Amino acid sequence: MSQPDKQKYTIVDLFAGAGGLSYGFLQTGRYNVAAAFELNNNAQKTYLKNHGEAVEMYSDVEEALTPKIKTKLGQVDVVVGGPPCQGFSNANRQKNHAISQNNSLVKKFVQAVLHLEPMAFVMENVSTLQSNTHRFFVDKNDKENIEKYSIPTTSSEILLLEKEFLYEGIIRVVQNLSKIEPYLWVEKDYISLNIIYKKRKNMEKLQAALSKHKNRLLSLATSLTIKLNKKDIIIHHNNIAGDAIKRYFVGEPTHENAKALCAAIKPVIALQRMLSKAKEIHDNNIVVGEYSTTNGLVAKVTSMAVIDYIEYILGAEDNGYTITKGVLSAATFGAPQKRMRYVVMGVKRNKADSIILPEGTYAEASFRTVKDAIKDIEKVEAVYEVDDGDKGITLSKPQKNISELGCELRNSNILYNHVSTATTPVALERFKAIQPGSNFHSLLPELKTTYSYPERTQNTIYLRLNYDEPSGTVVNVRKSMWIHPIHHRALSVREAARLQTFPDSFVFCGTKDSQYQQVGNAVPPILAKALADHLSGYLDKVN
Repeated sequence: MSQPDKQKYTIVDLFAGAGGLSYGFLQTGRYNVAAAFELNNNAQKTYLKNHGEAVEMYSDVEEALTPKIKTKLGQVDVVVGGPPCQGFSNANRQKNHAISQNNSLVKKFVQAVLHLEPMAFVMENVSTLQSNTHRFFVDKNDKENIEKYSIPTTSSEILLLEKEFLYEGIIRVVQNLSKIEPYLWVEKDYISLNIIYKKRKNMEKLQAALSKHKNRLLSLATSLTIKLNKKDIIIHHNNIAGDAIKRYFVGEPTHENAKALCAAIKPVIALQRMLSKAKEIHDNNIVVGEYSTTNGLVAKVTSMAVIDYIEYILGAEDNGYTITKGVLSAATFGAPQKRMRYVVMGVKRNKADSIILPEGTYAEASFRTVKDAIKDIEKVEAVYEVDDGDKGITLSKPQKNISELGCELRNSNILYNHVSTATTPVALERFKAIQPGSNFHSLLPELKTTYSYPERTQNTIYLRLNYDEPSGTVVNVRKSMWIHPIHHRALSVREAARLQTFPDSFVFCGTKDSQYQQVGNAVPPILAKALADHLSGYLDKVN
């Protein structure tokens, strides 16, 4: 059969985002999107604009688990998706959470596959998903699956409170949700106080933060000193912290008073973290074997590896999927970035009793570079307002020496989303000082003064890209302040999208930051296309 005559397969896209994964499937000409599930409104708009308004769009993945949707969709050939990865990374730990709500979304993906019964599924996630450190804490609903599928488990511990803050009767508090909740603060109050405590080693920045958060802190101090009870340790520490806050702002804002304030708030921050973690344990129905105070307050729980959960359930005889998994490098498939993604692929056993993941064809010596992706538009002036980016910029004919990748991506006469972030005077000084391939750490000390702990700054911050190399993993490059290789400005949304291998005809919707975030969250379509091509080979076979 010729390619146009070959069977087309229907896909359902879970946690779809802007649709990089399913867009790669569409590029093969072998798949149609039946439905997509995505919570973010801007990402929904992007998805529909580029995948066709006929796609059934749903906000909540829970809907995919209903009989009504299953009946409406009919036969689903492939389920694809990338459950949000925040639960499996170290990012966004301001509140020091014990359990990420995002972890449960992987379970939702597994449940959707079981419910919709596709011929195949593809799940992608962060490369470190393979690590044994990425585990589910076993909850009350897991017991049946663990027994039914013999999922391996192990004993684990959740540290709730350091030993120095222990007191008699603390276990009775964390065991009972009704005792936890009255002690918990409004999250903004906790965050404000935690910001203060984090700056305790730099007196100048500490005092500046105290001044900035003065009103909220004084309001918090009032609430902390309303109740007086020395016998209740948590309330007693609240009283001490509240008095210290008041003394600092009523008296002289001296270094000594600032240090005293930090010492007073240390216990309440630790106790609030404990209470927050304990509430999460209750809210998520985590099974706690016991609480121990031998070495700090510890919740003894049971855990299972995330990948074991997926493989043991979907690979079970009853469910009938042959599974393969592994880390794929986007660069080996032609993307101009060193992005590593963990991919789990499953195909029904009546289609294949053994499967493998595709192999990239680009060796490191021939990796595509940042220059390949964006050099042909380096003379196109970026705009700074989203509205102007939506209108697009008319492109002139490219120069003769445009790269192969540039030709592939430049499939429109209009350049949309070439929107950058306006550069502040401080940022501009930094931009000018940073050489290609270097980052924030290469700056002189006098250019780092706006950061509390410059030595802790990630290597991806203020990174100037090198034209002659692939980029690192594309994230929200606006937040990370990625710099153009030759221009003293932040990378535009379109330039970041090209590094992800989105063609110029793919238009992003929403606010500027939302567009940047959608690009950073996406699967490179060039990698997705390789997965789709490879998968269709199994689906075409008749066993």
